[in-house]
Amino acid sequence: MNSENNLNQQLFQQLLGWQLAGVDYLSKQPSSLTEEFKDFFIGNQALQDSAQNDNLTQNREVSRSLEMLESSITLFADKEPGAPKDILSVAQREKALKILREEVSKCTKCAELSSTRTQTVFGEGPLSPKLCFVGEAPGGDEDRLGLPFVGEAGKLLDKIILACGLNRKDVYVCNILRCRPPGNRQPKSSEASNCRMFLERQIELVSPEFICCLGAVASQNLLQTTRRIGELRGNFYDFRGIPVMCTFHPASLLPGRSPENKKIVWEDMKKLLTRMGLPIPKRESQKGG
Repeated sequence: MNSENNLNQQLFQQLLGWQLAGVDYLSKQPSSLTEEFKDFFIGNQALQDSAQNDNLTQNREVSRSLEMLESSITLFADKEPGAPKDILSVAQREKALKILREEVSKCTKCAELSSTRTQTVFGEGPLSPKLCFVGEAPGGDEDRLGLPFVGEAGKLLDKIILACGLNRKDVYVCNILRCRPPGNRQPKSSEASNCRMFLERQIELVSPEFICCLGAVASQNLLQTTRRIGELRGNFYDFRGIPVMCTFHPASLLPGRSPENKKIVWEDMKKLLTRMGLPIPKRESQKGG
């Protein structure tokens, strides 16, 4: 019984991982399932011990596990692949985001990041926002508090949001990475790749109307390009049907770096507001945003 429970738990985690990655259909035919999970079961000692290497027993155990999981995971749809996806309710999306957040908190794909972080930083904001900001990675303050953009760069982002006539509570904010890189170094490509399935599923569930990438790391990773931020900024791109604007990261605008680029960021924001169909607020000063 322990080995079967072990199998159920491992199988559930495997299926949940696929679900979080966006997989929404698997055949319900036992013969197909045997092939679908062949790689997963190869070398599974718990299954081998329980089944005593008997294929028929293995199939029965797989069937029992799948019957138990079928009521709690939405991968087993009656629709064929390519059929329109069901529109999730707000409650379903909130639940899925909660599950995704829990999976992120347990992630150890990046050994260095998972061993040095205080906690993961998932994201913050409402569902179906007009705008989602995507940054690079958590810093020291974010790692300590578990919230995105709460340090000096975050304070400047708040000013940019207010200058646009919006409120922080009305936009969604997240990062390419959900763990702080040691010493606030730039994310490695392997780290961004490991975190990408979380990012994609998060954006899918949050479902923003527009995305604004902050800085080179966010822009290059989301759009999968090597172009420099100076080339990318001020233009619109597409991410799975969502218009994306790229601009400089607020941290690069802080004193001692390139605060003169605030004017350029404001020009980018005006283009974004126009595309969003929102009025461009009159600014009292060019400073502070």
